[in-house]
Amino acid sequence: MIWSFNFLILIQIIIFALVALNSKDLITSTLVLGAYSLSLCLMWAEMGAVDVAFTEAAVGAGISTVFIIATILNTKRWSRD
Repeated sequence: MIWSFNFLILIQIIIFALVALNSKDLITSTLVLGAYSLSLCLMWAEMGAVDVAFTEAAVGAGISTVFIIATILNTKRWSRD
């Protein structure tokens, strides 16, 4: 394993997590969490767990991101802020 590549992915994962937590927009948070999941997929692949990386890419970065965005877009607000 290349430690500098792993370190850069780890820093990227931490940055994505912090941005998703501090974002005020739900769509932005969802997209950043999708990028977080994709970065986590790269980390799993680098560690040699290709089956876990494939599952993370399909479920974490793909399907769940689409479902969350569809839910946000179909939800109506009760008040106007």
